[in-house]
Amino acid sequence: MAWTLLGVFDLVGTIAFAISGAFTAIHKGMDIFGVNVLAVTTACGGGLLRDLIVGKIPPKMFLDPFYVGVAVIVANIVFVLLYLHRRMPPRIAPAYEHLFFWFDTVGLAAFTVDGVMIGADAGYAENIFLLSFLGFMTGVGGGALRDIMSGRTPDIFTKHVYALASILGGVSMNMIYQVSGSWKIAMPGAFLIIIILRYLAARFRWNLPKVS
Repeated sequence: MAWTLLGVFDLVGTIAFAISGAFTAIHKGMDIFGVNVLAVTTACGGGLLRDLIVGKIPPKMFLDPFYVGVAVIVANIVFVLLYLHRRMPPRIAPAYEHLFFWFDTVGLAAFTVDGVMIGADAGYAENIFLLSFLGFMTGVGGGALRDIMSGRTPDIFTKHVYALASILGGVSMNMIYQVSGSWKIAMPGAFLIIIILRYLAARFRWNLPKVS
């Protein structure tokens, strides 16, 4: 595969989300099969939904299983490292939520960028609404499936403007492209915007309003 800028974001997102999926599965007491399933679902689920929306049948993950393989390798590395301790190592256990947050955030940012670019490459570069939605769906889809499969309320409904960060990142990426005329500028720009938004939301405990 060609190591384009988009390919780099794909790989970063896959690794980050595979780790977050594996961590979730281990935290929930799943066996090695569950760890692999949750890692692959988290890493590839958003892309699967994105491809269905733009009419790519079969979805890319089935035609080019490279990223599925990466997710499986990452999942098993995480599993073996933690299995050797038979429990979360003392250094990791207190920092679990912190590590999970950052892997999830990096995956969200990378895949939001990926979704926008896939839409642009498919011929919809002028449709800002569709591109932003594809970025959002690619960014949050795998994590939402992960949370549902592990019996958690999806983070997109509860945590630190999670979904909003993806939406704003996708819209910002389109705006940067309109101004600069370059996706190579828009991609890292949107990636950083999402990272910063998620950090600020966690740091200052920003959340959308709730009834209770």
